[in-house]
Amino acid sequence: MGKLQSKFRRSRSGLYRATKHDSEDVAAASQVVQYEPAHRDAVNCVTNLTSDLCVSGGSDMAVVVYDWRGGKLCQSFQGHNREVTKVECFPGSTWIFSASRDKTVMMWDLNQGDEPIQEFCGHELVVNGLAVSPDGSKLCTGSRDNSMCLWDIESGERVHKNTVSRNLVTHVCWVPESPLIVQTSEDKTIRVWDSRAWQVTNTFPAKQYIQTHCDISANGNYLLSSSNGFGGQGCEATLWDLRQPGCKVVEYRGHRETTACCVFLPPNPGGPAMVASSSHDSSVKIWDQNTAACLATLTLEGSGPLMSLAPSDSCSLLCASFNKGIQVLRHRADGQDLKQMARF
Repeated sequence: MGKLQSKFRRSRSGLYRATKHDSEDVAAASQVVQYEPAHRDAVNCVTNLTSDLCVSGGSDMAVVVYDWRGGKLCQSFQGHNREVTKVECFPGSTWIFSASRDKTVMMWDLNQGDEPIQEFCGHELVVNGLAVSPDGSKLCTGSRDNSMCLWDIESGERVHKNTVSRNLVTHVCWVPESPLIVQTSEDKTIRVWDSRAWQVTNTFPAKQYIQTHCDISANGNYLLSSSNGFGGQGCEATLWDLRQPGCKVVEYRGHRETTACCVFLPPNPGGPAMVASSSHDSSVKIWDQNTAACLATLTLEGSGPLMSLAPSDSCSLLCASFNKGIQVLRHRADGQDLKQMARF
């Protein structure tokens, strides 16, 4: 699919189609720019490969690399035979990892064609957790089959497997510059693993609702987790102190439905430390990390559940949606004035 060449007059929804030249003025524009869609169906996950390129996975079974600043599709990897649940990249490389409901994880390289360069098979159910070790040698995967696996990336061989009763894994994060891995589960529990012994070293007190997602601060000191819920109950994100496992710092409450994703935002000089969350209620919220004050809320009408967030620079945030592709959002340095700028 080539880059869209035409620009249309403004529709009733305020939607524009744009070329690469138009993207240069996106930040100053009041309308939403529509780029060539990345996927043909719901987008389940999005992450960053570089400051300009994002990687996403969808219900169309595709893994897509997209130039979100220029509005151009760069590569679409086809290899999974069920929907893609998670994508992960190794910083500073062109490596891409994708997990799927087909029970496999595939490894791709942006510079080595459109075929997977490695495949990791061994789970018995959908793979929902995916994390690369800080040195790029190991891959951690977690599944609804209650197991966590550690793989050697170069050989594709499974190094360890450990099954914990009722541990239906929902997300996995590797703690920066550490042997520790954190995972959330449908049993409402957060577990910390030591990748050397491949054993659980800490289990956080169970929350009232399923834990859907987690993220680790850049310094490795804090953990964010989000949970499901309904009617405003349980639809929160929680900040934990990893130096004191199980120590809850604050909770971020305000979503009306399941909080599907929560992420730390890059620091802005002079601005507060911030986190962001997305929800099945079609809203994205930015919070003051320390006070839990909601700084901004943006509701993306008609987008359906918002499943994944990826901070792309100090003021830009990518958001994966069920109904309307990937949204490009922008906020001020103080976290306020959150706006939708483009989508693809």
